[in-house]
Amino acid sequence: MRPRVRFGVFLAAGLAVAALLVLLVAPRASSEPDGLERVAQDEGFSAEAEDHALSDAPTADYGVDGIDDGALGTGVAGLIGIAVTFAIAGGLVLLLRRTGRGRGPTSDAPHAEHSTPSASP
Repeated sequence: MRPRVRFGVFLAAGLAVAALLVLLVAPRASSEPDGLERVAQDEGFSAEAEDHALSDAPTADYGVDGIDDGALGTGVAGLIGIAVTFAIAGGLVLLLRRTGRGRGPTSDAPHAEHSTPSASP
């Protein structure tokens, strides 16, 4: 029998791996255009592109305003993204636990749709 890993240890390890990937891999990503940008350039309509609603956000364009080092800015933006994603997911889990949603049926709970009427004597 394998020993069980505690949820907190599993969560901390997952966050550590995500942070390491953001800090070590993301800054080394290609600066070439991604697939959509490349198609727009190849087909000649990239000049018609408009900024999206969040283009002025502090972490827009895979960087952080005020950090001039591109690799560092990408890493910090990634860490912010991890923190925000973790906070939203954790908040949803807590909300679902409080409201009682997200729980599947238990074997000892009676369910009207599955019960059969008892025979009368």
